[in-house]
Amino acid sequence: MSRPCILTCIVAATVACADGPTNPPADDTVLVVLPAEVDLAIQAALTLTALLVFDGTDTAAVEPTWATRDPAVATVTEAGVVTGVAQGVTRIVAEIYGLRDSASVTVDDTILPPPGLRLITSDLSQPVFLTVAPGDPTRLFVVEKTGAVRIVRNDTLLTAPFVDVGTLVSSGSEQGLLSIAFHPDYATNGYVYLSYTDTADSSKVMRYEASAPERLDPTSAVRILAVAQPYSNHNGGLIAFGPDGMLYMGLGDGGSGGDPQGNGQNTATLLGSILRLDVDGAAPYAIPSDNPLVGQAGARGEIWVYGLRNPWRFSFDRSTADLYIGDVGQNAWEEVDVQPAGSAGGENYGWNVMEGSTCYDADTCQTQGLVLPVTEYTHNEGCSIAGGYVYRGTAVAALEGRYLYADYCGGWVRSFTYVNGVATDAREWPVLSPGSQVTSFGEDGAGELYLMTQGGALYRIVPVPGL
Repeated sequence: MSRPCILTCIVAATVACADGPTNPPADDTVLVVLPAEVDLAIQAALTLTALLVFDGTDTAAVEPTWATRDPAVATVTEAGVVTGVAQGVTRIVAEIYGLRDSASVTVDDTILPPPGLRLITSDLSQPVFLTVAPGDPTRLFVVEKTGAVRIVRNDTLLTAPFVDVGTLVSSGSEQGLLSIAFHPDYATNGYVYLSYTDTADSSKVMRYEASAPERLDPTSAVRILAVAQPYSNHNGGLIAFGPDGMLYMGLGDGGSGGDPQGNGQNTATLLGSILRLDVDGAAPYAIPSDNPLVGQAGARGEIWVYGLRNPWRFSFDRSTADLYIGDVGQNAWEEVDVQPAGSAGGENYGWNVMEGSTCYDADTCQTQGLVLPVTEYTHNEGCSIAGGYVYRGTAVAALEGRYLYADYCGGWVRSFTYVNGVATDAREWPVLSPGSQVTSFGEDGAGELYLMTQGGALYRIVPVPGL
């Protein structure tokens, strides 16, 4: 059962959950079309979303009748997909149950170049993450699952690694060296954090110091955190500094299948959560006093959000500070969760009560207090989500403001735009598909995006004329 359907079931007295409301809604219900204002280039397209809003708060997605006031300017399909035709202004009108709303569409004569992929190198060994050092415009740091951090300088893969911790890493299954994070004050303190599964099968975060711009000092290692892993899968492993300067770490539910230890809903363990740590407040870290579970009996104060199965990749929108989480599903559903900027934390994303927005291994379940995904897809379309980033670069205008994500098995890349708590303008980008086995995205200092594959390829997303 989807989130909109759940809300509709609560508000409307007579409902067919598979198809939405069967009777007109109450008098205090309004229809809202998002986004309300659209700027389109000729030949560009986007998908409008129609919502019923109850009491000014609860929402449910619906499928209205769509119409365009001027098809010579923009057309619209039954699914709400708007395409720019010629320069001008028109309105796209939605109607359902006698309720109407519309979006203003402005089409200009610019034809935006579509995105494409430029291969940088195919000589990496199982790349799983990419990032940059603050203030460094020339180097990309690429994490190899087997234990090395490789440097790509001015689009050339260097022979010598930034660091190689292969002897310390267990790299079977979903284990390995999984990510790297540069301290916001890296230019002055030289601190770099590595997240990996050690040979004792624990998820570990270690801090190193750079001895040169292209070399970490292997003798400078300081342990920040170690979390025992009961199984070899669902290690999570991403670390990233947030806009608040805190270090965030994603941990899966401990592995196996179905969360047999119940870690997703257990705040007494760090597993199944994203943690928020102050690595500057104490050694090895301090728990921020404003973390949501601080002071709660039996709960771990490090937890920022929980109820996650395997948050393999998450990211902060560098423009809005919203937190996007790609959570890998069990047997049926993959999902993207979004925590809006300004949240006080403590969201419970539902696993293993829910898988996506569906009750897991049960006909019914208690969903009160759970935060359901903003988008999801079934295993008919893929098998394992690779969460990405909101595009905030300048090279590919067609992607501005879109959150990009991919699937390891499906090989596709999709996007949506997050507006007022809703995933809108969903679309797929065949031109960005490298074929299969997308392991991760990466973002550089300018906001440009990269993707990489299990087979060793690293691509930059570019406008097609730049290929």
